[in-house]
Amino acid sequence: MMPLETAAPRASFGFREVAVEAKQDLVDEVFHKVARRYDLMNDLMSGGLHRVWKDAMVVWLNPPRSGAPYRVLDVAGGTGDISFRIVERSRGHARATVCDINGSMLAVGRERAEKRRLAETVDFIEGNAEDLPFGGTSFEAYTIAFGIRNVPRIDRALAEAYRVLKPGGRFLCLEFSTVDMPALDRLYDLYSFRAIPAMGRLVAGDSESYRYLVESIRRFPHQERFAQMIRDAGFARVSYRNLSGGIAAIHSGWKL
Repeated sequence: MMPLETAAPRASFGFREVAVEAKQDLVDEVFHKVARRYDLMNDLMSGGLHRVWKDAMVVWLNPPRSGAPYRVLDVAGGTGDISFRIVERSRGHARATVCDINGSMLAVGRERAEKRRLAETVDFIEGNAEDLPFGGTSFEAYTIAFGIRNVPRIDRALAEAYRVLKPGGRFLCLEFSTVDMPALDRLYDLYSFRAIPAMGRLVAGDSESYRYLVESIRRFPHQERFAQMIRDAGFARVSYRNLSGGIAAIHSGWKL
């Protein structure tokens, strides 16, 4: 009797289906291309709203300004935006580690940390969200902003988030999500698929990378489905807040 063949695991790369093992290299190529223009393009694409969303995430985290050491792991945070906000809001009490798989993004983050005089409180480490280079129960908080949808195996990334958090630790994820306003969703689709790739071509000389980023948003699980994935990873008290009509959402969970 011939053995049954099993299909190789697949993952979405935008609207394409690719082998799971191939997705990370494809995503890396995108972010190597966009690293130097990443923050500028975020401003242009969101009309500056990404700054408001990131501020809302850090306010919800509410890092302490005194007391026991507060260690934060910011995954896929290459350019440092979230880590800088956390350290500054804590008035230097928090210490942040940026872990990103993309060396080009980390290089931009290190340069920005030096310019903002935050190199002593924010460090940068190259690593994979699915296999973090840290011991268990190492951090008080784990943050990830606009990065988890690019991970080939989201369930593995969530399991790793749970592993590295201390008991009582907090998971926070800011990600593009599903618009929950009927009129807004049509306008948002029109803007996303027509304006953003064109903007990428004009500003960054690269429309295809931004087409992928738009498509990856549409393939990401809606708010409640993603909340259930977080629960399945072991987190408790899982909740989420929609931002700008659901264009983005912040998900929160606790390791009890």
